[in-house]
Parts: sequence; C-alpha cells; structure tokens
Amino acid sequence: MPPIRMVAFDADDTLWRSEDYFDAAQAEFERIVSPHVSGPGALDRLAAIERANLAVFGYGVKGMALSMIEAAIEVTEQRIGAADLHRIVVLSKEMLAHPVELLPGVRAAVEEIAADHPIVMITKGDLFHQEAKVRDSGLGDLFRRIEIVSEKDTATYARLLSEFDAGASEFVMIGNSLRSDIAPVLALGGWGVHVPYHLTWAHELEAEIPTADARRLYTVTEASELPTAVRTIVDAASPESVGT
Repeated sequence: MPPIRMVAFDADDTLWRSEDYFDAAQAEFERIVSPHVSGPGALDRLAAIERANLAVFGYGVKGMALSMIEAAIEVTEQRIGAADLHRIVVLSKEMLAHPVELLPGVRAAVEEIAADHPIVMITKGDLFHQEAKVRDSGLGDLFRRIEIVSEKDTATYARLLSEFDAGASEFVMIGNSLRSDIAPVLALGGWGVHVPYHLTWAHELEAEIPTADARRLYTVTEASELPTAVRTIVDAASPESVGT
C-alpha cells in the first residue's frame, strides 16, 4: 500500500479567494453604522457576536449577515434605520454573488497532485453557497469526493477518514486555517500542509500545535509548492523513513 492514500484540500482561501470579501464587508459595515455611533468598537462587537452565533447560524455569508444586523442594532442602540439595515442585506447578497477567483497556480497544483493521489475537497460553510463556488471554480471534476461540513474538528475528520477507508497516517490535509484544516488532522496522526493566506479570520488562527505533531506539518507560501510538499510527505511517511 502507498504511504499516502489520500490528499484533501480546503477550499476558501486555499483554492480560491474568500476572506477578502468578508474583510471588505466588515469595512462597509463599519461605514454604515459609523454615523449612528459615538466611538470605535463596532467591529470588535461584530466579531464577538459572530463568534457567539456560530453555534446557531454556522459559518458563511448568511450567518455573517444576520450577525451584522444584530450588531448594527446593538451598537447603535437601535438608532439605525431600515434603509441602513437594507444596505447590510444588499451587501450580503453581493458577497454571495461574487465570482470565484482561483488563487495563482492552484489549478496546476491540484492537477499535478491528482495525477498521483486520490484527492478530496473538505470545506465548511453554507451548503448552497459552497456548492455554487465549487461549481463555478471549474475544479469539481478533479475531486473524487466533495464534503461540505458544518465544522472541521477531530470528530468530523475521524468520521470522514472512516468513510474514505483511510488511516490518519495515510492522509494529508492542505489548507490555510491552522484551527480547521491542520490541528485536528495532526491530532489524529495525519499530515498537514499549511498554506497561509494574507487574510485569515482571527478565529481560524486559534490553534496550538504540539511539538510531537509539528514534525508532520509542512508550510508553503504558494500553491506551486504544494506538489513538492506532498512528495516530501510521501517520502517521510514511507516505511523506510518511519523506521529510521
């Protein structure tokens, strides 16, 4: 059996741009509420409300939209008018309609890895929106399976590995989020390739990587380096390397 039986990719900010649109929406949210508030802090309050609402709304644009409306009402002490609330709704619709923009070098990297390994996509967020982005990306046919999940934690990855009939030590996860893409897979005994994105939601950076797991973590700066990183992991996971 090959030492690595499956390679998985995150989607948002790993294969295509996403956080840029959320960041721009937050800036517009601040502009919308600023005439109604006397000081800074609107974005901090929005972030706190988003975190509190994750268990209710989940991840994605629709959850963010509801959190922005809640935050706008709270930080303005209900002074915000219907017209400005409608601006937030329109802003959210615009985010949902953004075209999918692949990151540089992604298609070539995915195709090269797919030539040597079965590949899957594991992403979280709103089902309809993520399905639309997969369709519009033009990458969907390259993946054996596409999994859209509500959370990416050790329980989710353990379930998926069982369904994939792959052991954790035979599995590589590629993604930009330490919290969602890397730490849970390393904790199960798998391998991770971290591709930092220039913008990352603070919530997704909250992860501690134990020293024992860090030896199975590789970091690259751009998509073109991914095939080499996977080949390095294959060598490291071979019985000869493991036994030394």
